[in-house]
Amino acid sequence: MIKVGITGQAGFIGTHLFNYLNLKEDVQTIPFQDDFFDDENRLDDFVRQCDVVVHLAAMNRHPDPKVIYKTNIGLVKKLVASFDRTGQRPHLLFSSSTQESMDNLYGKSKKDGRKILSDWAKNAGAKFTGLIIPNVFGPFGRPFYNSVVPTFCHQLTHGESPEIIVDNQIKLIYVNDLTTYIYQIIIGKTKENPVLLPHTGELKVSELLQKIKGYKTKYMDQGIIPDLTNDFDRALFNTFRCYVPDDYFPRALKLNTDNRGAFVETVKAETPGQFSYSTTKPGITRGNHFHTRKAERFIVIKGKAKIQLRKFGTDEIIEYELSGDQPSYVDMPVWFTHNITNTGNEELFTLFWINEPFDPDDPDTYFEKV
Repeated sequence: MIKVGITGQAGFIGTHLFNYLNLKEDVQTIPFQDDFFDDENRLDDFVRQCDVVVHLAAMNRHPDPKVIYKTNIGLVKKLVASFDRTGQRPHLLFSSSTQESMDNLYGKSKKDGRKILSDWAKNAGAKFTGLIIPNVFGPFGRPFYNSVVPTFCHQLTHGESPEIIVDNQIKLIYVNDLTTYIYQIIIGKTKENPVLLPHTGELKVSELLQKIKGYKTKYMDQGIIPDLTNDFDRALFNTFRCYVPDDYFPRALKLNTDNRGAFVETVKAETPGQFSYSTTKPGITRGNHFHTRKAERFIVIKGKAKIQLRKFGTDEIIEYELSGDQPSYVDMPVWFTHNITNTGNEELFTLFWINEPFDPDDPDTYFEKV
């Protein structure tokens, strides 16, 4: 069992990495709080427990760039001082940025911080892995803070009009790809010392905006699930989905009736997937699991149901009431555990669509009660 501590655990990348590592049976996470850096005893106690330390903690936004540089270098030096006080020599991973090559103090703080930690590891006989990471995107990033992706997603799902300041070519890495890469380094499957991590996608800012606008038009306005066969497109769509407001669901489907009965179109998609259905007896709950990459839809066509969702690692529960009297659906965002309960007096009929067939060797299904 490898004990891993993550500085900056509460941040965007830190939260994803912490959650991802907690799904692995060969890793134990050591909890970290930002105020450990202000208390030598608590920082030392944290360091003593770690076989691996992933140093993510950093400031990347402040009106005064000098504060950014001073803060980030200060955090690096506090970590080194703790290693020296405790005599600990963990495998140290440091997240740097492609902004190292740019003329700004944030990039300089990352470059200089990487050198300080690399030099310390060499002198102390510790293992060091320095990661120069492209722009990271994924679910739950902070709009107007983490990257342009959550900003565009938030604006388009909330009736705002994004603006392009500079139409640069950008390299993006999906946060799931990043956490998987870090995990492979931690367990020793990636033995070389990588410098520049591979990106998931590369495109201009204007092209990125057009893709996300396409999701808004097709998915939210027309109810069409876009093509998810490309890894980058699936990652970008799953990110976009997480910014759709809760009250967007449930979505009513058009019920066509005549003297023969009824007909309802349940899924319009530009991508392949798997359909299934279930019947559920009154009072019974199905589900209580989440996915990290799959797009999934629950469609109630007969009976009454309550669908619940909860973002992994949080307490807030989102609830939807659905009825076959008005066939409707709810889509499940990644990293949201979800279930469905028959709340009526008759059998519940539910259709399920998911964008990839079930693979028992790679199910991407993690059981967690809502």
